[in-house]
Amino acid sequence: MLEGEENLIKGASRGNTNDFDTLYSHYVAPIYRFIYMKVTHRQEAEDLTHEVFLSAWQNITRYKSRGLPFSSWLYQIARNRVIDHYRLRKPNVGLDSIESNAELVKIQSSVESELDHNFSLEAIKSAIRKLTLNQQDVLIMKFMEDLSSQEIAATLKKSEGAIRLIQHRAINELKKILNEGGNNL
Repeated sequence: MLEGEENLIKGASRGNTNDFDTLYSHYVAPIYRFIYMKVTHRQEAEDLTHEVFLSAWQNITRYKSRGLPFSSWLYQIARNRVIDHYRLRKPNVGLDSIESNAELVKIQSSVESELDHNFSLEAIKSAIRKLTLNQQDVLIMKFMEDLSSQEIAATLKKSEGAIRLIQHRAINELKKILNEGGNNL
């Protein structure tokens, strides 16, 4: 939690851009990491992070402190933006681009097959994306953002017991996915 966070939130809700800038500076990196682990491209993560903070700025007067860090509210906005992103995303592929990129796809797949699949960030991101949405959220918030079970429960609107169960199942499923891919934990 950011020192003086309540005062910064109050100032930002009164339109003080400096106070919101302080909140933004403190939370932009963890929110970006959370989103980046859930989307495929860095540019998508940057765009969605921008949308999260734009939405937070536009709605900060509606924020109500419930004894949890401001980040819980931001994670909730981020989670909803990612859900909307995948819900609204429609792949658009032109026939000419398939033909002209066929050679590139062949080259890329042969290079990928030769790479050693040690626990790279991309391999883990790919494995995490195979989990359910709740499992993804819990693992990222718990192990990457170091949030408590209470904070995660508040963000996802679930009990702490449910969060621990989701975490346990997610870890087991992640081990299974990584082991099937030839990686050993």
